[in-house]
Amino acid sequence: MASKPLTLGFDTSAAHCAAALLRGDEILAATAQEMGRGQAENLMPLIEDMLSSADVTWADLDRIGVGIGPGNFTGIRISVSAARGLALALDIPAIGVSTFDAITQIDAKATPAVPAPRDLVYVTHLGPEPQLLPIAEAQETAPLTLPPAPRELAIAIAQVAAKATPGASPAPMYIKPADAAPSRDVPPRILT
Repeated sequence: MASKPLTLGFDTSAAHCAAALLRGDEILAATAQEMGRGQAENLMPLIEDMLSSADVTWADLDRIGVGIGPGNFTGIRISVSAARGLALALDIPAIGVSTFDAITQIDAKATPAVPAPRDLVYVTHLGPEPQLLPIAEAQETAPLTLPPAPRELAIAIAQVAAKATPGASPAPMYIKPADAAPSRDVPPRILT
């Protein structure tokens, strides 16, 4: 009998690094570290430690699930690019999982919402496209379910990815443009 597939799920869409490993439906390992900065430097060591603790190597993996947001602009780019690179190197599928879908994996009746800066929240229940609304306005329509703790979020991402049909490479889910703006300085003149 063939062994059940191994799914790695991870996320850096907020102030954390989180990862989980599933064999079929069974949770083999899950870990998370809260951090405001440093996800790029800590993601791979965190995953390697978790794989080692489960006596699994990179080559054993069958698919990757990655959190695509919404959330922190840089954090999302870190995890999505890591997943895409690993998928290419390991020749396995990488599946993007929104935080909305991860919340719904935990509670199918939930009205998922993701906190945003400035008392705003990302929601999906008010139309076909996700929206960014003041939290008070979003709460008027339904009780909101916020993301779980990072460890549980990584588990939910792995669970969604384990059941998903692989498709296009994962891409960040940006609901609003980045807060950063291009420089207004005149670019230097290049001498030839």
